[in-house]
Amino acid sequence: MSTIIALETHDVRFPTSQTLDGSDAMNPDPDYSAAYVRLVTDADDGLSGHGFVFTIGRGNDVQVAAIEALRPHLVGREVEPLLDDMGAAWDLLVHDSQLRWLGPEKGVMHMATGAVLNALWDLKAKRAGMPLWQLLASMSPEEIVAAVDFRYLRDALTEDEALELLRAAESGRGERTKALLAQGYPAYTTTPGWLGYDDAKLERLSKEAVADGFTQIKLKVGNDLDEDRRRLALARHAVGPDVCIAIDANQRWEVGEAVEWVQALSDADLAWVEEPTSPDDILGHAAIARAIAPIPVATGEHMMNRVMAKQFLQADALQVLQIDATRVAGVSENLAMLLLAAKFGVRVCPHAGGVGLCEAAQHLSMFDFVALSGETDGRFIEYVDHLHEHFVTPVRIEDGHYVTPTEPGAGTEMLASSITEYEVTA
Repeated sequence: MSTIIALETHDVRFPTSQTLDGSDAMNPDPDYSAAYVRLVTDADDGLSGHGFVFTIGRGNDVQVAAIEALRPHLVGREVEPLLDDMGAAWDLLVHDSQLRWLGPEKGVMHMATGAVLNALWDLKAKRAGMPLWQLLASMSPEEIVAAVDFRYLRDALTEDEALELLRAAESGRGERTKALLAQGYPAYTTTPGWLGYDDAKLERLSKEAVADGFTQIKLKVGNDLDEDRRRLALARHAVGPDVCIAIDANQRWEVGEAVEWVQALSDADLAWVEEPTSPDDILGHAAIARAIAPIPVATGEHMMNRVMAKQFLQADALQVLQIDATRVAGVSENLAMLLLAAKFGVRVCPHAGGVGLCEAAQHLSMFDFVALSGETDGRFIEYVDHLHEHFVTPVRIEDGHYVTPTEPGAGTEMLASSITEYEVTA
């Protein structure tokens, strides 16, 4: 048996506001940041578990403090029982009643819990000698279901229904694994579309996206309707008629305003409309979806937990579920959301724009393809060409596809040199 001997945290911030990378209608000057955690054990294998919460600058210190609050649950605890039963690890960290009170199961504390749970999944995958997607795809349906908390979900998805979904996909796992390793997973790019970019940069990056094999790009919108019309026209001219263009309002609009704005842009042949209003407004999203159909509504990067995902799906309030690797309580809760999406027949296209999110999100979609949905048609993982050089196993893109990772772990380990260079200390 080995023991967790340390939980290390770091406040890592990158000054992306200086170049307006990541800028949108609600977040004009983000500094892409990671509240970072490393779990150290006394095992002689030299392996440690790494996780983080993505933030956009100030507030990272709050997330680090929240991660620190979980230290007493882990330091001094044996590792193997945790890794052997990730459902029990979830219960240990999520069901601390005094910390759970701060949500419950949402917000800063829940995200911090996700960082620690993701670090455990990273360690589990490294010890298995597999990338996380492959570890998950090699687990039996019963093991996957045991890792998920079905509390509050059973009116929409029971354990038995989840098992049926997973068992139905079991026979094709081997073939889909081969296809994934050979072809990778489709990506779309937001790189051209940040709201702070000038016209020349928008056009140049849009053309480069097409040359790089992307079949969909995304533009930020929501500050000025006439500007949105003009920028969409520039992007359409740059990419041609066969490349899809999605738009993202980043919560900018009221419900009625969203409907009017999207209808005014509908001649742009939109792939989807992302976060048109408050991420908590399920009925508002449903009203927008009905009014702008057949243009799909996409949302999820700020969806606080699996219960919200359930309700969005029950209300037909989204047509594209955008799970986020660090918004909810880690891999286990994202498994719940993938299972819900499969039950409701909704495609999943993860949010992956922030620092480290591409590295983490790819594993979730690749597991979904191999072991659950069996689909990539119309499904993408978001890609943004920011900050990958700071990770031990950075994502690679070829011909508009994520190259399937084969290195052990969850992709969440940051280079020690990058942590040293960009850490903020008191």
